[in-house]
Amino acid sequence: MALPPLVEPAAELSVDEIRRYSRHLIIPDVGMDGQKRLKNAKVLAVGAGGLGSPTLMYLAAAGVGTLGIIDFDTVDESNLQRQIIHGVSDVGTPKAESAARSIAEINPLVNVVIHNTALDRDNVKEIFSQYDLIVDGTDNFATRYMVNDAAVLLGKPYVWGSIYRFDGQASVFWEEHGPCYRCLYPEPPPPGMVPSCAEGGVLGVLCASIGSIQVNEAIKLITGIGEPLVGGLMVYDALEMSYRKIKVRKDPNCALCGENPTVTDLLEDYEDFCGAVSDEAQEAVTGSTITARELKEWQDSGKDVFLVDVREPAEWEINRIPGAVLIPKGEILSGEALAKFPQDRQIVLHCKSGVRSAEALAAIKAAGFKDAVHVQGGIVSWVNTVDPSLPSY
Repeated sequence: MALPPLVEPAAELSVDEIRRYSRHLIIPDVGMDGQKRLKNAKVLAVGAGGLGSPTLMYLAAAGVGTLGIIDFDTVDESNLQRQIIHGVSDVGTPKAESAARSIAEINPLVNVVIHNTALDRDNVKEIFSQYDLIVDGTDNFATRYMVNDAAVLLGKPYVWGSIYRFDGQASVFWEEHGPCYRCLYPEPPPPGMVPSCAEGGVLGVLCASIGSIQVNEAIKLITGIGEPLVGGLMVYDALEMSYRKIKVRKDPNCALCGENPTVTDLLEDYEDFCGAVSDEAQEAVTGSTITARELKEWQDSGKDVFLVDVREPAEWEINRIPGAVLIPKGEILSGEALAKFPQDRQIVLHCKSGVRSAEALAAIKAAGFKDAVHVQGGIVSWVNTVDPSLPSY
């Protein structure tokens, strides 16, 4: 459905702006009025990573007058495969500052506001209140639910995107005109069920595909042209080169925007709501966790360790701890691989960061291997504290 423009037009465009945005101005649906609305708009990008990169670059190029960037992370070499707003010289610097420098090169007429901080319960409402529109490029469920809840409570529209390997999704959530994120996903998935991009990977160019959809939706909302994805979910499969648009209805029983809401303010702890690991995994790792250094000491002392890497084969090809065998977590949870575990050796599990190995440990213990342990921090900790010569990812 068509919606009225989100932003009032600016008073005028300068000669330089008319020259710069001429290809917009000659589009009848945009014209001077639409470009003035873009100039007057204040848009916040949550994250300057994979989705945030093309989002910020194209919003800047389009002439959005004020762009906010919130990101507390620093640029890592592994980011450069997809986070195209950053370059080699930016490695080690704050992403928000790196992104701001790139935006200045693209369009110095844009006012950039840097929020070099983590978005949390204490600051999200104050930061969001400064902007007309939010574009969410986060990659974890805790932040997604917090962004959604804050936007609904403040009456702000926001454009959402999600990517994983070759698949992407995008939508516009605006409680005043349609569903919110909780209408689509009332509850987060069980911990460990949906790997992050850091665990499962993402095709770099997919960020541009979904990011460009997000920018397209932002421009439509700001200028009041076309039919935004309010009440619609765009699903993209890069391998089959297919797009599907799925209708999403407002849920009358939604805990946040339904007829009888039970969520009337921000949650106290979104990490707890989404769960870093399941209750079973938390119970399993209690008293059954070792550090990477302790694992190395066990190996050096000749302890009979059966070291299991529960990551995926593609990750195994990147790096591995000496002496480990590969048994992916899925094979352990399904019970398929339980016969491979010896009864007379010390079982030690590890993954990349410790989340998947915690889930696998719960399954192993439930199968009777009560003395099994897992490595806190996984192979990331091993690289950082034991063997920095191994490549990281």
